[in-house]
Amino acid sequence: MPPVERWNPDYCGDSGIRIARDGSWFHQGEPIRRPALVRLFSTILRKDDEGFMLVTPAEKLSIAVEDAPFMAVAMAILGEGESQCLTFTTNVGDDVTAGPNHGLRFVPDAKSGAPVPYLHVRRGLEAKVARPVYYQLVERAVMRGKDLGVWSDKNFFVMGAVP
Repeated sequence: MPPVERWNPDYCGDSGIRIARDGSWFHQGEPIRRPALVRLFSTILRKDDEGFMLVTPAEKLSIAVEDAPFMAVAMAILGEGESQCLTFTTNVGDDVTAGPNHGLRFVPDAKSGAPVPYLHVRRGLEAKVARPVYYQLVERAVMRGKDLGVWSDKNFFVMGAVP
């Protein structure tokens, strides 16, 4: 990954790029159809106090993100119980194992109250877990005290409390 956290160019304006709620990337309203270009842009994305930015050593451009910049579209399971590892694949090709450096958090949906999972990918950037992958997580959920959650890399991630 490029060291975008070490680059501090001046802000140059808006990129005209938007990442939709479903993880699709658009430029000036048109879908970006080249996956390699989306992957390239994803490697220079960072989140600053001002919002999401595409950063190079010479430029910093804002980018609109409707929810999370990435989607976790697949999950592989290795092992069982407390030692199992849940490795997610994002829509831009990152493989991330939930654990101490890649937290998995669950946020109540504003309408239904159902937990919506987000995975920390890198540098404060998250992937929203796609619904089919969420159902896989639910199948792996276990109780720990009054908490329902999942284990990954010896970390327990709480999905919600059971009354």
